[in-house]
Amino acid sequence: MTAPGTVLPVRRGAALAGLGSAVAVAVVLSLAVGAQDLAPAAVWRAVVDPIPGAEATAIVRDLRLPRTILGLLAGLALGAAGALMQGHTRNPLADPGLLGISAGASFAVVIGIQVGASGLTGYIWFAFAGALLASVLVFGIASGRRGGPTPVTLALAGMAISALLSAFTQSLLLSDDASLNVYRFWVVGSLAGRDAGVAAQVAPFIAAGLILALVNAPALNALGLGEDVARALGQRVFAARVVGVAAIVLLTGAATAACGPIGFLGLVVPHAARALTGPDHRWLVPASALAGATVLLLADVAGRVVVRPAELQTGIVLAVVGAPFFIALVRRRRGAVRL
Repeated sequence: MTAPGTVLPVRRGAALAGLGSAVAVAVVLSLAVGAQDLAPAAVWRAVVDPIPGAEATAIVRDLRLPRTILGLLAGLALGAAGALMQGHTRNPLADPGLLGISAGASFAVVIGIQVGASGLTGYIWFAFAGALLASVLVFGIASGRRGGPTPVTLALAGMAISALLSAFTQSLLLSDDASLNVYRFWVVGSLAGRDAGVAAQVAPFIAAGLILALVNAPALNALGLGEDVARALGQRVFAARVVGVAAIVLLTGAATAACGPIGFLGLVVPHAARALTGPDHRWLVPASALAGATVLLLADVAGRVVVRPAELQTGIVLAVVGAPFFIALVRRRRGAVRL
């Protein structure tokens, strides 16, 4: 008979195992489903024993495998970043873009287009640099008071910088039609058209961000009780904030740079994960990462199917599905959105 004290960890472990299985299913669907559906056996053969020149090999290895790997990485990143952002701000409506990351990346991409950067491999470094600079600026402004940044100052500084950078971005785009035409394909948020080089470029940053997120998770449990209580428990609040913001910047900056701004994922996924694991961030952060990867890959698959043989961008699918899902989640599971 299981001891009462072990029931909750067992359930949380089962939830993580279930989410891991869901990720595996989403990966298979991402490789098999598209404008031309492939049998699982053909997908397996194309991955482990490719036949040069075969149609299935070209479809899987050249088109779908890089896209699937990038979707897996970006989903892990945005899911974990969403859990961290809501934990640090103690705001259930917060998402990773609240630190100005999306606005900074967008502004830098426009600058990159205007100075002659071409292709995703050119834009990605501009986008990542813009995300980093915007986040550092937000954190610096929010820290300009005794005691360091607080959830309120982080949110206010993030909104102010986002509004400022968005205004700069729009003014640049309105004065340059060529930049607007290129920018609009990046800003919609998509996994399509990304080759293996893009995933390889962002993978180290996402890996570092995930490590920092897991390290930061225990501190969020103390911070959730309030900063004064956290200090009384021996928690170094400022250090925890720095580690958390660094993780959010690495995760969201890399994902945004590679895929464009993808909304709703970092906002909705942590609530669903919290319903499975509870509020303990040691379990919530990895659960949110796995749920984020599953949702992003499934949204990408749905985008290939609903208007086949054309495609609907992943960012649009998530917006269409995410808005009503979030409304229903807030109305029906009020206990799951309290931090």
